[in-house]
Amino acid sequence: MSRVPVCPQCLAAPLPLSAEFFCVACGTPFLNRYPLDEHGRCALCRSGLRGFDAAYSFGAYESVLRELIHLFKYGGVQTLARPLGEYLMRALPREHRFDALVPMPLHWLRRWRRGFNQAELLAREVSRRSGIPVLKPVRRVRATRAQTGLSHSARRQNVLGAFRVRRKARLAGLRLLLVDDVMTTGATAAACALALKRAGAAYVALLVVARVDRRAVAPVAARQAAAAVAAR
Repeated sequence: MSRVPVCPQCLAAPLPLSAEFFCVACGTPFLNRYPLDEHGRCALCRSGLRGFDAAYSFGAYESVLRELIHLFKYGGVQTLARPLGEYLMRALPREHRFDALVPMPLHWLRRWRRGFNQAELLAREVSRRSGIPVLKPVRRVRATRAQTGLSHSARRQNVLGAFRVRRKARLAGLRLLLVDDVMTTGATAAACALALKRAGAAYVALLVVARVDRRAVAPVAARQAAAAVAAR
């Protein structure tokens, strides 16, 4: 592989996601404690709409980290898997045991167009550092529309039935860690995790490089709405 075409300063720039209030299950950051119940769980986790049992992320999907992911995913700079894999290792919970890493699968058409599955490259980097084996027991059987711009309920509907576990996969009782680059609402990961659980997996968690930080999105949306009202 060629050297990573990114300067050391940019690779060192991303910082871990920080917040005073987190959901104890999915790790979603909040501005205050009011969305959380007495056990520290958010509304989605309380309602069971999260198909996965826990979620871990390194940083927020913004600024330099967002640019690095875009270079990796859309720019084809596959050598960025190594530093991005290091971010994943920093987010990997050491207190939990996992039997296998499962890269989030791409539909064959999208993989063919991109030339690689970014989640698989990331999973192999984590495996190399942690010793946890990589399994590919699930495939994406339906090409879904892009999730961008969809509501959370529409996202769940969009990926409904999109994943299928391979017939020969033996997942009974396993603790699995799904690996992906970005988590937005978690709808795609939830659909994949549900397929794995229906095939017998005992526990499925999610590990991503970055997640969309709704604390930053909400104020922007509020300012846009206020501007629209003022312009009427």
